[in-house]
Amino acid sequence: MQFILAIVALLAGAEGQPNIVVVMADDLGLGDVACYGGTMALTPRLDRMAREGLKFNHYYSASPICSPSRAGLLTGTFPARWRLTSYLQTRAGNAGCGQADFLDPQAPTLPRLLKQAGYATAHIGKWHLGGGRDVVNAPPFAAYGYDHHASTYESPQPHPDITATPWVWSDKDRVKRWDRTSFFVDQTVEFLGKQSTKPGFVFLWLDDPHSPWVPDAEKPRKDTPASLRRVLENMDFQIGRLLDRLDAMPQGKNTLVLFISDNGPRPSYQGKRTMGLRGEKLSLYEGGIRLPCLVRWPGVIAPGGVDDSTVLSAVDMLPTLAAAAGAQVGNVNALDGENQIGAFLGQPRVRSRPLFWEYGRNDKYFDYPVATTDRSGPLAMREGHYKLLCKPDGTGVELFNLAMDPKEQINIAETQNEIATSMKAKLLAWWRSL
Repeated sequence: MQFILAIVALLAGAEGQPNIVVVMADDLGLGDVACYGGTMALTPRLDRMAREGLKFNHYYSASPICSPSRAGLLTGTFPARWRLTSYLQTRAGNAGCGQADFLDPQAPTLPRLLKQAGYATAHIGKWHLGGGRDVVNAPPFAAYGYDHHASTYESPQPHPDITATPWVWSDKDRVKRWDRTSFFVDQTVEFLGKQSTKPGFVFLWLDDPHSPWVPDAEKPRKDTPASLRRVLENMDFQIGRLLDRLDAMPQGKNTLVLFISDNGPRPSYQGKRTMGLRGEKLSLYEGGIRLPCLVRWPGVIAPGGVDDSTVLSAVDMLPTLAAAAGAQVGNVNALDGENQIGAFLGQPRVRSRPLFWEYGRNDKYFDYPVATTDRSGPLAMREGHYKLLCKPDGTGVELFNLAMDPKEQINIAETQNEIATSMKAKLLAWWRSL
């Protein structure tokens, strides 16, 4: 790893600190992207990004639902540490989930670290980590390390062009639902174009392809596969426009672009959007948390790479991107993520610690997939090739060997009792530590 870090340091010295843009789509599954084998839509620009960079086949979100997923990416820690286990909603709903009303600003954040390392920082797009509904005391973006913001209703400081009314979207918005991704890309390019003396960092969090799928002004509006296809293809077009505009900017050529999703799709259309993986959004089975991950960094990341072994997580992005930027994380305590810069540079890595998840404490305030076979236990962990799920009381144990059974069809908890017992003890100890 020291050798890898030395290479990064040399690259930073030769080209300067890279711009970093993290694009996160909303409710996007593996089957929504053609380069992962998906057939829901044509995605030639994302396919191009894969050809020009690196594709990870074992990337995991920090949660099967938006708010905690975003918290894990932002903080480099498992979101349950910050009492976030479902989407942030009304105060009553948050209390029913047993969670906070917003992300604690004392949590470590990637933009804060990068700002300390000389970056200009921006959050553009969906936030959903505090603000909206009756939560009026959510901290401002600056509290998390941002210099600039242009966000949606579910934030402390929504942009007026996309929040004409107090809700997620409206016909009265100046920027219409179908033009939001274009608007967010324009905001990103404009922000980076202004940084003549500093490298820029942007969290570009799209709210497509989250429903409702509204590809144009036509009515009636129905969430159908045809509408989803058009939304996906427009999103893909805008990603291509982002890459082209970055390439055309003098300071944009040294830019690391990461493309991921926040959680699995809903609906999955009989597994088409999860490439046959069990589960969907709201499930801790693979379909709810295993997602696309593409990384492009021209001149640094070799083109056309496919990493089929590194188990990569959203919580890894804080230490990994900090390493790419030359930012120091030594004084940040209790990170759950691991520095995976070596994997970014073509050297697959084996995790030194398990991954943990929590979702679904009760039936009143937590939603679940409609299919009973897709509803998972509320706790899960992955260690090596094995994944275990169970309930907080230790019942409902399921153990899968993902190398042999990626679709989680064969519960081997009884036949591999020693592994199941060991993993269950670790998972419950983690959960109780919260």
